[in-house]
Amino acid sequence: MVEAGILTEDDRVELIEGVLIEMSPIGDAHNAHVDRVNQTMVLALHGQAIVRVQGDIRLSTWNAPISDVLVLRRRDDFYQYGGAGPADVLLIIEVADSSLSYDLQRKAPLYAGEGAPEYWVMNARDERIVVHRDPRPEGYQQVFELSGDERVSPLAFPDLVLTPNQLFGK
Repeated sequence: MVEAGILTEDDRVELIEGVLIEMSPIGDAHNAHVDRVNQTMVLALHGQAIVRVQGDIRLSTWNAPISDVLVLRRRDDFYQYGGAGPADVLLIIEVADSSLSYDLQRKAPLYAGEGAPEYWVMNARDERIVVHRDPRPEGYQQVFELSGDERVSPLAFPDLVLTPNQLFGK
């Protein structure tokens, strides 16, 4: 669509169920949270995974959502010769301020249905993280919330221990 002149590279849209959805503008606090998560993951996972910021994942012909942070399987070409698909995803992280209900009610079932193993929603207003695991076609079977200094490790990296306070810069 960019090549055809329908969209520009600066348009903030994602493809959900065959429909282009306009995304909210990104504010300073949102950027700071994404940058903090990105730095944490890049430093912790250097050489073990690819950390992609505000990039898309091609789930299917009709679904290419944009995620704030994607942790992908390491690949030498960094997905230059073929985009990342569901089998490449290790962890998806969304920072939600104005998009909390959308991220929990629309994106979570989409990611689960496509088999994304783990999906975290960082609730920026309450400084809580909603962790989704065990994807099934009907949704994630394990969902729990963390706050403060409660600890969590991504399934793919059990030695990486994180807390909401750390990811929210407390």
